[in-house]
Amino acid sequence: MNRLLVAVAHPDDETFGTGSVIALAARQGADVTVCCATRGEAGEADGIEGDLGVVREAELRDAGVLLGARRFVLLDFLDSGMTGEPNHGTLAAASHEQVTAELDRVIADVRPDLVLTLDPDAGDGHRDHVAIGRAALAAGRKAGLPVYGWALPRALLARWFAELEQVRPDSAHLDLDRQGLGRPDEQISTVIDVADLQPLREQAIARHASQTSPYDGMPADLRDDFLRTDRLVRLYPAWTGGAVETTLFPQPR
Repeated sequence: MNRLLVAVAHPDDETFGTGSVIALAARQGADVTVCCATRGEAGEADGIEGDLGVVREAELRDAGVLLGARRFVLLDFLDSGMTGEPNHGTLAAASHEQVTAELDRVIADVRPDLVLTLDPDAGDGHRDHVAIGRAALAAGRKAGLPVYGWALPRALLARWFAELEQVRPDSAHLDLDRQGLGRPDEQISTVIDVADLQPLREQAIARHASQTSPYDGMPADLRDDFLRTDRLVRLYPAWTGGAVETTLFPQPR
């Protein structure tokens, strides 16, 4: 049985980002562990009673189980938010070495065959996504494991930002520096057809009821472009071109 470790920054990253990859790997028989660095304490809290981190951790587990994840590991970093000076204890305030050491321990325990994380170099610009992606790459490389980043194609991300300006002009995402965000198509190593998993992914997205999905209010064609195809970049061993991969775990013939 293949073992997949998915390393993300916040509850909902595993669904809004890597949800279809998790679901496909689980359907193919992989044992999937989701490691989340924070409990998303700096997320949206409108209408939430009690501890937002507790609510979001429950949503993570609920959505993850629906997608097929078997195990969840929560680290003890705090959500950094998107802008401003990161507070002590947050993921963005931690050193790269500290975050990597945490993931070293998770890898030693889970013993995955492959690590999937968020694209650390050309993603959506969230500093926590960058931090977990860089640490997962370092820890995976140290362990000699293939490491993939869930990628956002640059042209597709630009379409999303343009729509976001229209449908949610007060979104904090619009405050990010968009220069260089997203991966050029020629750098994407892996393109996976996950169209048949879209209904399951939509159900998992709905389980994160405390947060606004990045796909809310988007035109149907743009939503489908995000949810019917997953694009990844092989970070280690670094992809240098050639035939584009169409699966993470090739099935035996």
